[in-house]
Amino acid sequence: MTLNIGYFADGPWSHKTFDKLINDTQIKISFICARFGSKDKTLKNYAKKYSIDYLENKNVNSEEFISTLKGYNCDLFVSMSFNQIFKKKIINLTKYKIINCHAGKLPFYRGRNVLNWALINDEKEFGITVHYVDEGIDTGDIILQRNYKISDKDNYKTLLDRSYLECANILYDAILMFKNDQVKAQKQIKLHKQGFYCSQRKIGDEILNWKQKSREIFNFVRAICSPGPNARSYLKGKEMKIFKVELIEDAPIYKGITGAIIYIDHRCFFVKTQDSFIKITDFEYDGKINIGDRFE
Repeated sequence: MTLNIGYFADGPWSHKTFDKLINDTQIKISFICARFGSKDKTLKNYAKKYSIDYLENKNVNSEEFISTLKGYNCDLFVSMSFNQIFKKKIINLTKYKIINCHAGKLPFYRGRNVLNWALINDEKEFGITVHYVDEGIDTGDIILQRNYKISDKDNYKTLLDRSYLECANILYDAILMFKNDQVKAQKQIKLHKQGFYCSQRKIGDEILNWKQKSREIFNFVRAICSPGPNARSYLKGKEMKIFKVELIEDAPIYKGITGAIIYIDHRCFFVKTQDSFIKITDFEYDGKINIGDRFE
């Protein structure tokens, strides 16, 4: 049986999934619907190369667009990094509804910037979930979920790179479950009554709070490193970008002035935290750093 799908997609997450789908002769991609105003040339090039209809629409729930979608007679709609909320009419347009891939361990880590939040929260693993789309946000029944270890060597970039690959793998496997009639979904409420949402990180959230424990600062810096905005702090009125810090093994716990520079070692320096101190190993700052200086 050939499974006819419509693909709502954007970015690297969706490219790797497309590569797997297009090589499966029993899966037909009838259209690619990109984010409205998308700058993703890769998806447009894929559509041209494989003679697939390329769509964009400001409101995918509009009667006009739904009428267009009906003409494709899809069995399933697939969402990968798409940015519009699907409403009831479009959800019910196909036999198998709409599924979405979310780089979070639902029912926890719903919402935005979940990889950043997983690191900030010192998680030892992160999840990727394929779930049905309902009219809520990341609340639909779970089709497939896998967990991946997080070590102290990981940062935002390493989790992002792993997610690009693993999202493609799990989403493709979930689509095969539909093709082979093997779907057994689980309601999120059976895993936890509430779960929780993560807020989108905005400008200003990158400012580092030195009144935290060393491990909390370590997690914060690695959670928003490039391609994130990088942690920022201010010293003598000038901004410093902090790219990497190191935890000091068995650093003594003692009271002191948080944010004070307590030692300088060549290109690195040490800062007092709430509990101990931490080593700043990679940063950008246009100014002189002295022992005794305090971050604002």
